[in-house]
Amino acid sequence: MTARLCDRNPAVAPDALIDEMVPPSTFDEVSFDSYIPDPAEPSQAQAVSKARDFVSRARKVRSGKRGLFSRKQPVQGIGLYLDGGFGVGKTHLLASIYHSMPEPKAFATFVEVTHVVGALGFVNAVERLSEHNVLCIDEFELDDPGDTMLVSRLLAELTAKGVSIAATSNTLPGQLGEGRFAAQDFLREIRKMSSIFETIRVDGPDYRHRDLPPAPDPRTDAELTEIADATPGSTLDDFDALCDHLSTLHPSKYKDLVDGVSLVCIRDVHPAKDQSVALRLVVLADRLYDANIPVTVSGAKLDQIFTEEMVNGGYRKKYLRATSRLLALSRFAEAGV
Repeated sequence: MTARLCDRNPAVAPDALIDEMVPPSTFDEVSFDSYIPDPAEPSQAQAVSKARDFVSRARKVRSGKRGLFSRKQPVQGIGLYLDGGFGVGKTHLLASIYHSMPEPKAFATFVEVTHVVGALGFVNAVERLSEHNVLCIDEFELDDPGDTMLVSRLLAELTAKGVSIAATSNTLPGQLGEGRFAAQDFLREIRKMSSIFETIRVDGPDYRHRDLPPAPDPRTDAELTEIADATPGSTLDDFDALCDHLSTLHPSKYKDLVDGVSLVCIRDVHPAKDQSVALRLVVLADRLYDANIPVTVSGAKLDQIFTEEMVNGGYRKKYLRATSRLLALSRFAEAGV
């Protein structure tokens, strides 16, 4: 009988969350040398150069400056912000920065960082991360005022302790949160964060969609069951049951939820019923993409999970990123069957 994600209830020790802050396995072997800039996009070559320079400067931060009595004085960490569209290689460059820096170091998505702080508590998280040489934050987004204040304070404290920050985003730092809220207090917090970073633009088309066909047609329920039964390590879940199960788990557990799965099959996919369900699916899509786990479905196409109203709302970038990743994983599944 094929396993179900709905039957999994992973337990993750909060302290283990810091140790798990590493790049997705897809980026285990990447480097600056393996990033091939598009000659038609000069900003890509510039981004590689700036990322290399960031590593050189960040490595020197921890050496510190000595005062009159030869005691090291605190040195401010530095920041680099790689901004650009979906699928232009920003995560490749961010992982290359991580691999080029000495231990201790950490790599996580923006959402994972907020989950770590929530699980450990702010003071404990700062203490655990304060000795790191670099914190790499992928897909940096600010979707609500609470995240704005939390991350602003976290970065301020870490950089004051000499931690350098490298981040990627699809929105320039000074524009984070625009369209979601306009309160002066939060705009002030965003500007404080913006001052930490040198911003580098990375242009180019989404490589996940270059010369690729549209979303694959859904399978029939019978086909889906046959594929799941024939694929060792696969899971088969009903869409609604999976959505309900995700609501019972802290998002920090989604990584362990899909650990060891070879193929995720989802039956009777349809548009998410509300924003809460949709945002949990975004996190699941990120974890599946990080683990390079193919996805195949029956029901609606994967690019129809997020409604037009959702995509045109304040979480637009999250939904577009998740759709892009799900389509890439569904094409992977098509190629493997």
